[in-house]
Amino acid sequence: MGIINDVRDDGIGGLTHNVITGRLEDLVNWARSRSSWPASFGLACCAIEMMATGGAHYDISRFGMEVFRASPRQADIMIVAGRVSQKMAPVLRQVYDQMAEPKWVISMGVCASSGGMFNNYAIVQGVDQIVPVDVYAPGCPPTPETLIHAIETLHDLIENNELMKRRADSADGGAGIHVELIEPTAAPVLLSATRTPESTS
Repeated sequence: MGIINDVRDDGIGGLTHNVITGRLEDLVNWARSRSSWPASFGLACCAIEMMATGGAHYDISRFGMEVFRASPRQADIMIVAGRVSQKMAPVLRQVYDQMAEPKWVISMGVCASSGGMFNNYAIVQGVDQIVPVDVYAPGCPPTPETLIHAIETLHDLIENNELMKRRADSADGGAGIHVELIEPTAAPVLLSATRTPESTS
């Protein structure tokens, strides 16, 4: 049955879901999924695979994602590629907070997802403790095909608007870290107060 026969038999109720009867929200979600710009956050060896995904062989410009933005204010997807150290965690959260809504996060590789082989005090055991993660790309390191699969999975979730529903249920997600800039103190720091010039003579 074609669309003409459906309308002829069932009236306006016979129209299938198409661009005429679709909701504006569906069109906006489709446009968002096809024009997302990633903010690259390459931290370790996974970043090489992320760069390869943007190369000519894999060409993520097919998905409208060829523009890796250096400014978080112009990006809406953060790809965390590699291990996140404790010192880098506040920086990652600050970059995430500067991104405009709606925004999404892909955790690329086992180091970003769960700490990987670095089960120690220096590495964050999962970037989901810092920012809410929408899609995980497994592997050590994940191949460009794995990252493309994660991107396509994210696009499907954006089109179905499932992510914003889940984000609303879990508040802001992550560990709720708020980054504040602390002014440095003016007092000098003494490295060794026990030795004085008089004691050395």
